[in-house]
Amino acid sequence: MADSKEIAFQNDIIAALQASGWLVGESTHYDAERTLYPDDLIDYVRVTQPKALDTLAKHYPDPGQALVKAVAKARDKRGTLSVLRHEVKDLGARIRCCTFRPDHGLNPELSARYAANRLRVVPEVTYSPHGASGRLDLVLFVNGIAVATLELKSAFKQSLEQAKRQYMFDRPPVDPTTKKPEPLLAFNTGALVHFAVSQYEVAMTTKLAGADTFFLPFNRGTADQGAGNDQPAAGYATRYLWDEVFQPDNWLNILGRYVHLEESWSEDARGRKRKKQTLIFPRYHQWDAVRRLIATAGGEGPGHKY
Repeated sequence: MADSKEIAFQNDIIAALQASGWLVGESTHYDAERTLYPDDLIDYVRVTQPKALDTLAKHYPDPGQALVKAVAKARDKRGTLSVLRHEVKDLGARIRCCTFRPDHGLNPELSARYAANRLRVVPEVTYSPHGASGRLDLVLFVNGIAVATLELKSAFKQSLEQAKRQYMFDRPPVDPTTKKPEPLLAFNTGALVHFAVSQYEVAMTTKLAGADTFFLPFNRGTADQGAGNDQPAAGYATRYLWDEVFQPDNWLNILGRYVHLEESWSEDARGRKRKKQTLIFPRYHQWDAVRRLIATAGGEGPGHKY
């Protein structure tokens, strides 16, 4: 069981997310097999694309459940990022599971769809459909689609390593008893990124691989250009994660424009080709540098060098 400091840390993050527009959910509403929060997916499509549900209703007695199955099937086949960015099709219905911010406000329908996006944080998620009792501290959803997980540790400055180890040794991507994949922890088709978070530092990975899991730092750096994060006068040193990165507009922008699935092919001695996929999630300083450049260029106009 988490200690009182960790529970307080978790509750503070949830409160900050809720204040910025996130909804708070319950683990009992989570579909572990399909890695979806079905209520949000159905509600989002009902509000933004009612004709798509009408089309599904012509073929299925329960169009909402048909939608959930269609999205889960498409995600298992194409990956989470593809389902967020591209249409899901089923018997004539064409469904958009997410609307990213339009480049201008000239299309009222797109602006309304963007405003209707439902971002939800769910604490203490029992993630396995195979009977394992492990729980993730926080899972983030966009319109019912799981996009990120967080393991939190708050007791000591070394607690980031404890959060990493929890992912590496207590969150296997394949259930050790049934030998079946854990859908939420699966590469590409599960959550896109996994954050190990302490009060002082953040690390992230896009692929859980047991003891071979490789984490990258997700820190801002310090004023003297050192590693880690400066301690603010008030609050946590890692508050930028939920105050900046998870701010709804920023988070949707990252998912829509910064995350990249890289594919490459290799050939062995027998001429057999193998595809390798790498999911690239920007580190904090990369994302921050790009957004600062865009803001500066937008303010100063063309003709400058950076």
